[in-house]
Amino acid sequence: MNSYGELTDNELACLLKAGDNIAYTEIYNRYHGKLYIHVFNKLHSREDSRDIIHDLFISLWQNHTELELKTTLSAYLYTAARYRVFDFISHRQVESKYYNSLKVFIDQGEYITDHKVRERELLEQIDKEISALPAKMREIFNLSRKENLSHKQIAIQLDLSVQTVKKQVNNALKVLRVKLGIFIFVAFCL
Repeated sequence: MNSYGELTDNELACLLKAGDNIAYTEIYNRYHGKLYIHVFNKLHSREDSRDIIHDLFISLWQNHTELELKTTLSAYLYTAARYRVFDFISHRQVESKYYNSLKVFIDQGEYITDHKVRERELLEQIDKEISALPAKMREIFNLSRKENLSHKQIAIQLDLSVQTVKKQVNNALKVLRVKLGIFIFVAFCL
């Protein structure tokens, strides 16, 4: 029998289909380098090109019994390599889109989380400072800001003059501005 190196591609394909591993080795030796260069020219990545060609030849051996050549062995292998490159690029694009959307989500999530933490801290600090106001001033301020009552409604409810209510609300705001000014600067400017 002739040496496997002297066989045609069609003869090697027939032997491969019959399970001849020496024919497979000859096909590998004949086309591995050429296919690698072909794939590398598309991807410009040695590792990815190696992986694609490696997978192509593994698949060729695993599916050798179903091998049906409609053209030449060479055309079959180059077409298989081309489809693997397309799949690889498509997969890389999907990964890239997923990575980018995940990055945006994480970045926004950190911003939103950070914003909510700062907002909660500020509200806690405001409540703390309001609770430190003198009792009557705190009561008037809470009726004004939290209950949304007008100065006149507060005056009637607490049996005070409207002028006293205005003065107490203004005094409460002055105290809170002073006490919260530094905290707001630190919480939202750093």
